[in-house]
Amino acid sequence: MPQWKGIVGKSFSPAEFEAYCHTLKWDTWRPSFIVLHNTASPSLAQRPGGLNETHIKNLEAFYRDTQKWSAGPHLFVDDQKIWVFTALTTSGVHSPSFNTTALGIEMLGNFETEPFDSGRGLNVRQNAVAAIGTLSAVLGFTPESLKLHREDPLTTHACPGKNVRKLEVVQAVQDFLNVHHGGDHPPTH
Repeated sequence: MPQWKGIVGKSFSPAEFEAYCHTLKWDTWRPSFIVLHNTASPSLAQRPGGLNETHIKNLEAFYRDTQKWSAGPHLFVDDQKIWVFTALTTSGVHSPSFNTTALGIEMLGNFETEPFDSGRGLNVRQNAVAAIGTLSAVLGFTPESLKLHREDPLTTHACPGKNVRKLEVVQAVQDFLNVHHGGDHPPTH
């Protein structure tokens, strides 16, 4: 069994997440892009109040004890908060081809069946776009570098679901950068 890397286990509003990201040092591992996922299970319907500390601890036990992985994804994003799971400055486990080169963001919901453009799904989308935009600004990624999990050649399912359309997410991230970062996304170290 690989050595478990531990979790951060803290939640942030989008503004708090941006401030948090600016405190990080990217000197031991620096990702090249972001991979977007959805949890599928649990779905939004299964977590009517979003995620809480108990859910995050249960996810830690799942990845560490059931999956026997060294880590999990970097973020869990629900309709209320951005949860930092695996430290952003270390590689995570979320997508077979991209674990060593990308940050993994899990969105709470089953976006194969749940809407991503209205209700709680829209709130998840907005928080995910804020997280992707912040990380893009901090690390110097272009929005077009974003990948969906289903783009991994070693993945066999349609994560993050048919209701997540890549071009719409990329445009929303660009819009976020235009509003919050003047369209620029220079890396900060």
